[in-house]
Parts: sequence; structure tokens; C-alpha cells
Amino acid sequence: MNVFPTRPRFIRLPLLAGCGLVLLAGTSTCFGADWSGNATVTSDYVWRGTTQSSGDPALQAGLKVAADSGFYASVWGSNVSFGPEVGADTEFDFTVGWSGSLGQDWALDANVLHYRYPGSEVDLDWTELNGTITYRDNYWLAVGYSPEALGSDDSGVYTLVGARFPISERFRLEAAVGHYALNAVYDESYWHGQLSAIWSPRQAVELRVTAHATDANAKSIFGDSYAGSRVEAAATVSF
Repeated sequence: MNVFPTRPRFIRLPLLAGCGLVLLAGTSTCFGADWSGNATVTSDYVWRGTTQSSGDPALQAGLKVAADSGFYASVWGSNVSFGPEVGADTEFDFTVGWSGSLGQDWALDANVLHYRYPGSEVDLDWTELNGTITYRDNYWLAVGYSPEALGSDDSGVYTLVGARFPISERFRLEAAVGHYALNAVYDESYWHGQLSAIWSPRQAVELRVTAHATDANAKSIFGDSYAGSRVEAAATVSF
């Protein structure tokens, strides 16, 4: 999660928790449940348009178990960097939720996501309620609400609209625009956008390049070092 390095604590420094939902492919069945996982190396951990690793590379991994009923639980982790005054160098995301079909074309994922930062010198942990509705696997609307947004004592609402554009069986483009309403926390909100080119040279392997950009409000909230424009390259292996 993004931390605003100069904000005094009382209102927990915003830290970003990344990647929210763990999207995993390639499953195996064990004890009546499907287990899946992935591992990623990325040039920059970017979450909701802002860097969580101070622009440095990150190693990430996730594990998910899902029942036939649609209920699931997952854990995901990454290294982070928010400055020496914060002290956190690791993020863990714990998710419990349900996902399933709402008919021929629609699907829903609803979950509770908890962000935890062990070893942090300030209280950065927080929880968010999330829902994502998907149409034909190619268009989605996601909404997240937290009464303690970014580890503060105030609420925030995040909204993301995205689309996937398959070019071939192994190559696609994805685009998304997000808005984070943080008026209760910072008296400001911000917009961000991203465009990704994604190639799967073989099953369970994905290479991605993503261009990110935020508006000026994000720079005002988090600082130029965390917000703005940046390009991220990542490789993911699923199992």
C-alpha cells in the first residue's frame, strides 16, 4: 500500500496493499478443494497507480484454495518499501470470499481483504470489502470500500472499470481506469489509468508490460516519488 512519507501518524500512513484479489490459474484438486498458486517477479510493485516498492523490483507469490460451492480463501505476499520512517518491508494480503456465475455472461466475486505489514513501526494494517462483476470475461467493474482506508481512521471508496482485448490465443491488451475517493482521509481523490500488453508464450506463463499514470491529485497525496507515470514489466508463473 502507498505510504505518504511526510504525514504524521495518528492517521495511519497510507500504505498500499497491493494487488488485492489474487487471480490464479492452473489448479490441482486435493481433499475436495482446488488449490492454485503463482509466483511473480516485477520491475516495480504498482498498486492503484502508485508504487509500493519505491520503484524497485519486487518478488511476489500467492496461494488460493477454492471449494466447489464458490467460496475461497487466499494469501498473497510481496516485498514493499515506504521509507525508513515506516519500517515495513513485507506485505501480506489475506482474502476470504465467494465467486461464481450469475448466468451465461455475468460473474461475481465478493470478498473481504485484509492487508497486513509485519515489522512496521506504525500501524498500517487495514481491511477492505471488495466486489467485482465481470461480463463475458472481458469487461469488469470493481468496487472496494474500507472504513479505515490506507490504514487511516477514515473511509475510502475505490472504483475500477476495465476491459480485455484478445488479439490472438496467446496475446491480449488490457486497459483500466480507476478512481480512489479519499476525501475523508486527505480531502482529495485521485484518478489513475493503465494499459497492459500481455503475452503467454506457454501455458501457465505470462509476460506483461504495463504503463501507469496518475493525475496531479495523486502526486499531492503521495508525493512525486510514489505517483505519476511509470512502466512496469512482470513475469508470472502459475501452478
